Amino acid sequence: MTPTERKQVKTYLLNSRKKLDIRIGELKELTQPIEPDCAIGRVSRMDAINNKSVNEAALRTAEDKLKNINIALERIDDEAFGLCISCGEPIAIQRLVIMPESSKCVRCAGR
Repeated sequence: MTPTERKQVKTYLLNSRKKLDIRIGELKELTQPIEPDCAIGRVSRMDAINNKSVNEAALRTAEDKLKNINIALERIDDEAFGLCISCGEPIAIQRLVIMPESSKCVRCAGR
């Protein structure tokens, strides 16, 4: 991986982390407990509970992605970052952007 590519990946990951931090804050607000004495109708209450479940799943996904981005950012300055641990060939930049936790190239990951 060239220094320019490494810098591009790092910039992308830092921007993604910033956006995820904001999204996680929003999702935490949306997953607050629903008060039982809240004056909403039964159907609206059921809808609110369903939406809360969907938002909780989205929150878990966002937190997992953030964890993977942080791991990648810790490793990005290592010489081995971006190299497949199986074959030693470079991992495609697009793969590292989509899946920053990738330690194998597409070919080796498929085996």
